Amino acid sequence: MNKSAHDFSLGDHVVYPAHGVGTVVGIENQEVAGLTLEVYVITFDHEKMTLRVPTKKAKTAGLRALAAGLVVTQALTTLKGRARIKRTMWSRRAQEYEAKINSGDLISIAEVVRDLHRAENQPEQSYSERQLYESALDRMAREVAAIEQIDRDAAIGILNKSLQKAA
Repeated sequence: MNKSAHDFSLGDHVVYPAHGVGTVVGIENQEVAGLTLEVYVITFDHEKMTLRVPTKKAKTAGLRALAAGLVVTQALTTLKGRARIKRTMWSRRAQEYEAKINSGDLISIAEVVRDLHRAENQPEQSYSERQLYESALDRMAREVAAIEQIDRDAAIGILNKSLQKAA
């Protein structure tokens, strides 16, 4: 299977918007409603889930390669910025944060991490703020870990360093 026929190869780490980092474990044909579709078989170990994405629809579904170095640098720089907290109702902000996390865009996810991060000396987060923060931090850490070929905890360490510089 050469690269020209497919955007992704076996073993490639890919990012799917709603699920984060996965690994292409197969490219196979699947019959759906009498039609044969070629699909990427992608596993998400952290969610113990397998997803099948038609190869022809992969890009429109938002499937992408891991972020390149420049995007990672921009995302880490975003973490160092000042939190932007809008004065809108929490339910509306929570929806916006959720949409950014599920966009699969590393910089949008970094904005959520930055905006919901709390330093030691700051007031405690609500349960729902904490959930969104953890979700965004985990999503970002998994991508940084895959890019840097380190484990998730080491990636969290890198992100926390950037966040502390902001404080």
